[in-house]
Amino acid sequence: MLKGNWRIPTETLSGPGRISELPGRVSDLGIKRALIVTDPGVAGLPFFAGIVASLEKENIAVAVFKDVHPDPIADDVAAGVRAYGAHEAEMVIAIGGGSGLDCGKSVALATATSLPLWDFEITRTSPELDRPIPPIFAIPTTAGTGSEVGRATVVTDLTLGRKIILLHRDMLPRLVILDAELTFGLPPSITAWTGMDALAHNLEAYYAPGWNPFADGIAVEGMRLVKEALLTAVSEPKNVDARGKMLAAASMGATAFQKGLGAIHSLSHPIGAKFHGHHGLTNAVLMPYVLAFNRPIIETRMAELAASLGVGGGFDGFLNWVLELRSRLKIPHTIAELKVTEDSLDFLAEEAFLDPNTPDNPRPADAGAMRKILVGALHGSLDGLDR
Repeated sequence: MLKGNWRIPTETLSGPGRISELPGRVSDLGIKRALIVTDPGVAGLPFFAGIVASLEKENIAVAVFKDVHPDPIADDVAAGVRAYGAHEAEMVIAIGGGSGLDCGKSVALATATSLPLWDFEITRTSPELDRPIPPIFAIPTTAGTGSEVGRATVVTDLTLGRKIILLHRDMLPRLVILDAELTFGLPPSITAWTGMDALAHNLEAYYAPGWNPFADGIAVEGMRLVKEALLTAVSEPKNVDARGKMLAAASMGATAFQKGLGAIHSLSHPIGAKFHGHHGLTNAVLMPYVLAFNRPIIETRMAELAASLGVGGGFDGFLNWVLELRSRLKIPHTIAELKVTEDSLDFLAEEAFLDPNTPDNPRPADAGAMRKILVGALHGSLDGLDR
């Protein structure tokens, strides 16, 4: 059925040096007090002090909240809200990787409501806010999650040991700055892992069911950019061209996955919540096993993709490209290398089945199917996953 709901993201400033435009854009809104939400690592990088100074030079009073866990938790958001109130802030500037961006957006949401964060879980209808969400600007320092162009965030509920996806249309940042120079300090491993996250977003969006030709086209180009730039970004960390293309690919992935994600993310979320591995790394390890499971449904579509990307060989050609890319990036081949244990598989499979991304997987997957994928990923075997 040629019917769907489409969203194209927000205004984006892309290119090296574009961070210099931040103070003027804040001033254009008439803002005088801003809270920057980030993480301790980003706050310690040389460029960060320059961002703060540039804002203060424009008479914008800045407070910095940096107490964000690698996977933000509800307490991080609550502390950020307190910092927002204490500073009498008027907007949130979220700077960092997925954790800093998600926490910043969640802080902005929480300032607008007295309800628990979990009331905004993606599977529910968003309740009414007490007041408007303040303006959000988003500045990614990694090329992976694409949270800068999304209306959703991920916050871990420690009580349940579960990553919860929160959604509200007004969490979409008003302005995004994709400045490749801000990613120069990333270690090669983080560059690789976040880049594979961007690939996973574009890939799952591409083969998700539904009619969204905008998302499909964006996803294909996003994957082409990953193919062209990721290895270079890892081996030449100050290659501004490769870094810029990876930032674009990350934002494109998050734009495309409005169409849906799938079992890569369904499985990655509980593994991350229980074993605290990097989300992009976990996605990268799981990718070939989920591809093999989905093969009966997506084989023709993947052959078209392989031809578009110039890897050839149909489904097998694309799968082999993924395996080779993982190898060159030194990605582990099994979830055992992520500390996943045999006795955790039943729990992980059930949690994956309950994940909100599961209904969008092209091949229906109950808890038994999720466990089958996990067993293959634990032992490093792709055999039989398509049956």
